[in-house]
Amino acid sequence: MNKTDISSLDPAYKSSLTLLLYQLADDDFILAYRGSEWLGLAPHIEEDVAFSSISQDMMGHAAMFYQLLEDLGEGSVDELAHSRKAKDRRNAVLLEMVNGPGHYLSKPQYDFAFAVVRNYFYDQAKKIRMDSLKNSSYQPLAHMAINVNMELHYHLLHWKTWFVQLMNAGGEARKRMETAVAKVLAELEGVLTLGPKGSEMAKLGLIEDEDVLKQRWRSAMLPVFESVNLPLPESFGMKSGNGRLGEHSKDLDIALAILSEVYFADPAANW
Repeated sequence: MNKTDISSLDPAYKSSLTLLLYQLADDDFILAYRGSEWLGLAPHIEEDVAFSSISQDMMGHAAMFYQLLEDLGEGSVDELAHSRKAKDRRNAVLLEMVNGPGHYLSKPQYDFAFAVVRNYFYDQAKKIRMDSLKNSSYQPLAHMAINVNMELHYHLLHWKTWFVQLMNAGGEARKRMETAVAKVLAELEGVLTLGPKGSEMAKLGLIEDEDVLKQRWRSAMLPVFESVNLPLPESFGMKSGNGRLGEHSKDLDIALAILSEVYFADPAANW
């Protein structure tokens, strides 16, 4: 299905497609922002460059998904990224959570263990979704998934390397990583779910069934957990709310205010 076919989309198909795209775009958008806050604060200069590059790639992916929404008549890319309220966002709550106490410009006490675990577990879920989306019934999305996957391979490798090395380091590093794993797993269901229209998305061929994708995540992660002698729970939590339903924390409100500050200074400008 090409861009020229959009006017003839079945309303139910378009509704499910639109919701899926909002999830994909909003997830990447907010986590890319959280990654950008690490600029100058990563453990060493090489990681500072790598983390910044990954965050830039992720923001680019968000822009690509917002572009598909613009093509569907949802508004301009800039409007979708910057002018929507928190209640209209469909990102997982885990991804909007702050990096740690403080502010990146004033006394930041960020948790790198949390950054590693959150990004690794999310990128693995994203990789599984992109693999599924390569066969999506919506061809523009299928083509985009192929392009995203090329960069995602390196993102995933980066975070997996950090995860394994820190887990195997023992001592304080292991303790902090285990705490971060517990924190992320308590919210991970919010990343893995496809929301209220998940079954419809699968029936329409937009993406595979949610349970199938969850099982693939477990299958991909189980050998890694075993390699670092860590049990992988049978189920995960959604402790702070379901972002797919527009349930969010104050962290998102604050982040969006910062992200949209320049945009609202002149909404008519060409960014």
